[in-house]
Amino acid sequence: MSKTSLKTTVEWHKINWRKLERRVYKLQKRIYQASKRGDVKTFRRLQKLLMKSWYAKALAVRRVTQDNQGKNTAGVDGDKSLTPNQRFELTCKMHLGTKVNPTRRVWIPKPGKEEKRPLEIPTMNDRALQALVKMALEPEWEARFEPNSYGFRPGRSCHDAVEAIYKAIRLKPKFVLDADIAKCFDRIDHKALLRKLNTFPSLRRQIRAWLKAGVIDGEQLFPTSVDAAAASGRVGTPQGGVISPLLANIALYGMEERIKQFAETLDMKNTYGRQQSKKDKRSSLSLIRYADDFVILHEDITVVQRCREVISEWLQDMGLELKPSKTRLTHTLNKYQEEKPGFDFLGFNIRQFTVGKTHSNLGFKTIITPSKEKQKVHYDHIASIIETHKSAPQEALINKLNPIIRRWANYYATVVSKDTYSEIDNLMYLKLRAWANRRHLKKSAEWVLKKYWLPIGSFSWVFATKKGEEFYRLLRHDSTPIVRHTKVQGEASPYDGNLVYWSTRMGNNPEMPTRITKLLKKQKGKCAHCELYFRESDVLEVDHIIPKSQGGKDDYNNRQLLHRHCHDSKTANDGSPRCV
Repeated sequence: MSKTSLKTTVEWHKINWRKLERRVYKLQKRIYQASKRGDVKTFRRLQKLLMKSWYAKALAVRRVTQDNQGKNTAGVDGDKSLTPNQRFELTCKMHLGTKVNPTRRVWIPKPGKEEKRPLEIPTMNDRALQALVKMALEPEWEARFEPNSYGFRPGRSCHDAVEAIYKAIRLKPKFVLDADIAKCFDRIDHKALLRKLNTFPSLRRQIRAWLKAGVIDGEQLFPTSVDAAAASGRVGTPQGGVISPLLANIALYGMEERIKQFAETLDMKNTYGRQQSKKDKRSSLSLIRYADDFVILHEDITVVQRCREVISEWLQDMGLELKPSKTRLTHTLNKYQEEKPGFDFLGFNIRQFTVGKTHSNLGFKTIITPSKEKQKVHYDHIASIIETHKSAPQEALINKLNPIIRRWANYYATVVSKDTYSEIDNLMYLKLRAWANRRHLKKSAEWVLKKYWLPIGSFSWVFATKKGEEFYRLLRHDSTPIVRHTKVQGEASPYDGNLVYWSTRMGNNPEMPTRITKLLKKQKGKCAHCELYFRESDVLEVDHIIPKSQGGKDDYNNRQLLHRHCHDSKTANDGSPRCV
């Protein structure tokens, strides 16, 4: 290693990241506040200041080269896994411009489907610059985005969207327009998007350059002319770019307000025969969106049908249209035409059932469960893993299945899932019995059962194996506790400065692993290394305070929760192998 490389390695690890984080977040909070009060001149000045800041550039580089899971994926230039020296060089040369590299297209399978979707990977330089631009733009738009927009926004999850639907229908059955935008990311009109973005010229030119960049698919380069772009699918925002989800949300900004404006024109009268107030009319009609999936809810079918026309007209201005095969009209409680009651949204089935007065004074009950489609996809995934591990050790099979079971069960742990969990556990047991019996064809069923199923604690039969004093046991879906999710407050944003609220919400996230939740509460939402509050966009990792290689125990007293970059710094200094 050269002297320069050694020097920059030491310098990169010795940067006062806490100071950088605090300075940049302070700027972002000021941008958010200025945008909230409509002070365009101020927030644009602050955005320019942030993008010129070396602090912000260093954080952007760290985000894409250390924190991001795609840090080992190369763009067309082949650069990946940058050294500290390369990170410094990248930080120093970042600036807005119009020269960008084409993206590298890879095709990844859709879960549970045979079709694939394109993922376009920018170069590391473009990723870092996009992260920097996102730092400046996101606070501005977080102050403007509508309250019922949930996808690809910091601090807002699909569970918030589902809880918003529940609150909209829990007191009254409603008709539903369950809709999906056809190829939303691929068809957004660039001119309309840039017009809505309405930012200063140098940033506008930079974003336009990213939108118009070519794409390399295999060994073929598709140019950026209009005809070639249409032929290659190179319109819209490239999926895989750091800034693409934000741009897609900007493109769809205004949908909810358009529906609310339409609601004001409705002929709705109260019990006295007078027109209801505009506020009551607006609250009677709900649009809840997660990325390109959305639902419109109202008790009158003619209103919902008219909303479909209004939204279709609104989407045309952005070059978009509804996908007929995924757009349907239904009712939450009763059968409508040929459509069954209820609908699927984000993997959940939302439906209402008629009940007696002893169950509910309303005469119906809203039940949200995992959708049948997602149950089948999940079980098929488990079954395929068991099939492909016919000769693998029991420990290897358990280690492969447990993360999948934990992730799926945690996702649905906020709704009525106990019966679903039990059904999948029973099916999984039968599949595992067949897996075990096939390995010992000449042994009795009782012998096989005792070999692979052990008594542990209060459970008589657990699919587990013992090595030394340690048990490797398969998780059960129905051991996951069901806890109701609390929806995010109105228009709250991580940039509003209420860091205690947001770090607390992270600990209550249903998809957060139990050990991380416990450590979050123990550390009061702060990183044990830099002592900054964890934020929604941070990547968290569990670290052993005394490394296991130096005799540290693997228990909660010897664990701490760190940012991924803080974990890198800590393990580099204590000389331990990197462990999670």
